[in-house]
Amino acid sequence: MDKLKLTYFDFNGGRAEPARLALHIGGIPFEDDRFAPAAFAEVRETTPLNQVPTLQVGNRVVTQSDAITRYAGKLTGLYPEDDLQALFCDEVMSAIEDVNVKIGASFGLTGEDLRKARAPLATDTLPRYLRWLQTRLESGGGAYLADNRLTIADLKALVTLRWISSGKLDYIPANLVATVAPKLAEYMDRIGSTPAIAQYYAKRAGA
Repeated sequence: MDKLKLTYFDFNGGRAEPARLALHIGGIPFEDDRFAPAAFAEVRETTPLNQVPTLQVGNRVVTQSDAITRYAGKLTGLYPEDDLQALFCDEVMSAIEDVNVKIGASFGLTGEDLRKARAPLATDTLPRYLRWLQTRLESGGGAYLADNRLTIADLKALVTLRWISSGKLDYIPANLVATVAPKLAEYMDRIGSTPAIAQYYAKRAGA
């Protein structure tokens, strides 16, 4: 296998986290290249599209977080082989990326501008996506989002649901998931308790 190098910010969460988790769960060796947020201006100049994450596969550098996560899922068996289940997995991945983009659009704002941008997210946009995701979870049996097993869709959902619930997003209540989609809150806790995932974060806590 070609050597893998995954480059992203040095924090838990974000767009590279599902791929990090997948590679960890699957036992695939890779260089976890992390950099401080303050170094982003310098790092971005070395990337093909001035953005991260990037995945270096051998001598080739690949961009786009969902493509990277999907590749990691295929390497580790965490991406469905069945075409229909792969469609369900991809649908969830794309919807969650919509959420990331919509929240990300408010970054850089402060004060009243931030409040005005985040208010409709908290009252309309995020509840709509969360209820939809809860419906998808229930339609798949209530345990996983695709393929009746852990997939990269669950990893991406876990990362984003934890972010929304972190209390670190001003004007977005930390209890939003539990309030509008309680089964998703239970799901988030259960997926986060998966031994390989819990071990990963326990190890990161001591890093």
